[in-house]
Parts: sequence; C-alpha cells; structure tokens
Amino acid sequence: MASKVAVVTGANKGIGFAIVRGLCKRFEGVVYLTSRDIGRGKQAVADLEKEGLNPKYHQLDITKKQSVETFRDYIKSQYDGIDILVNNAAIAFKSAAPEPVSVQAEQTLFVNYFSLLSTCEILFPILKNGARVVNLSSSAGHLSRIPSQALRNRLKDEKLTIPELSNLMQQYVDAAKQGTHAAEWGNSSYVVSKVGVTALSNIQQRMVRDRDIKVNSVHPGYVDTDMTSHKGPLTIDEGASAPLYLALDAPDSVRGQYVWHNSKIVNWESEKLEESI
Repeated sequence: MASKVAVVTGANKGIGFAIVRGLCKRFEGVVYLTSRDIGRGKQAVADLEKEGLNPKYHQLDITKKQSVETFRDYIKSQYDGIDILVNNAAIAFKSAAPEPVSVQAEQTLFVNYFSLLSTCEILFPILKNGARVVNLSSSAGHLSRIPSQALRNRLKDEKLTIPELSNLMQQYVDAAKQGTHAAEWGNSSYVVSKVGVTALSNIQQRMVRDRDIKVNSVHPGYVDTDMTSHKGPLTIDEGASAPLYLALDAPDSVRGQYVWHNSKIVNWESEKLEESI
C-alpha cells in the first residue's frame, strides 16, 4: 500500500510513451502506462520491458467516466493514492481534415478539455497530499492565441471558476456550430482546447493549494509524433523532458505555471508569445 504511484494517460505512443519511459528510469515507485486501446497499451509495455523497464498497465479511456472510475477504484484498492498524474491524452485534427469546423470543435473540446476535466474530477480525490499534476498543453495553449481581448480577460481572471471556464469552452463549440467563432476565438479548435487546459490548470492549482499539490501545464515542444504528422524536429524523449522536469525535478515553488519545452516558465498572459523562448 505504501508504494508511490505515477500515472500517464494516453501513453501507448508518442510523448506519453516517452514520459513513461523516463519515469520508469527515475521514479522510485510504480509507473502506470494507460491507454484507451488495450492491445496497443500492452504492446507499449512489452516494448519498454525489452529496454529493461517495468511499467504496469491499466486500460483507461478518459472519454468514458466509467473507465476512469474503474481505474480509480483499482488504484484505491491497491495503493494509498497517486503521487504523479500526467494528463497527456489528447487528439488533434490534421490541417487537411475533411470534417467541418463544427465537428472538429465538438470532438476536440470533448476530448482535450471536457474529458481531461472529468478525469481530474474523478482522480483528484485520490491524489496524495504533495502530489504533482502535469497537464499537457501546447504552444497553441498560450493566451495570446485568442483574438478577443474580452475573452482573454475572462480566461485569465483569477476569480474564474471551473463551471465558468467550461461554459466558455461550450460557448466556443456552440459558436463553431453556428459559424460565428472566428472573430473572437480564431480558427483552431486545438488552440481553444489547449488554452482551456492551461486556464484549467491555473484554476486547479488555486483549488488544491491547501493540499500542497502542484498543478502545472506544459508545452512539450514540436515533437515528431503521429499528432504532428511527424513534422516536429524533436524526438519523443526530448518532448518528454519538460513534463518529466515538472513531475520529478521542479522546485515545490513551481505551481500554477505554464512551462516551455526547455523547462523555462513562460508568462501565459503576455500579449505576444516569443517563439524563440
């Protein structure tokens, strides 16, 4: 029961897989590789075992509350909680995807924001005091990506609640269905979803401060993965570097921050994002 536990969602490939690899090498505890697809997940575990590593596997589909609740109950039955939670699972439509923006908006926000939120709501009660949560965001998740000044002001408001943030995310989906989204929100559902993740991380940090839990969001860099159509220059292990820094190495003072792939804290609210950071 006393074992330390780390959990990575969406970890059968890409950055999530590399985060599991890094945790297995350095984390003094049990590391759970989780994935929606059991076959792919178990193959990923087998691949890491060939490297001499020993992750454990559990099925976890963040889009299904019952799946997350089953995982929560399993962890509660075996351990005394979670020490590290890395919320990596996400989707992105390709730039040439044929689906209309209304479909892309609804599906992207459902997975990347609403499902991440529900996963946190189910798993946060079993986080140990002092735990670390790493939410995978993106350079696309910088507040300056949202055209509307009024929306930016709402999203960075320190009094913003999760229900209010979720309402804003739903407003975007509704606007996309009506074709009225571009002026205020821009043209990328992925951007809106990851801005939502970063804003959510800030709110979550305020909510768990009394439990000494550290919640941060991270841009892992432009990585060579399926999600980037393998256009990114960074390897998956390079993409795992900053998430692993937040999970294992960052000072306890780093909380409620937006961290870049070079492990530097970036001002999420700045008017312009310097790409050279």
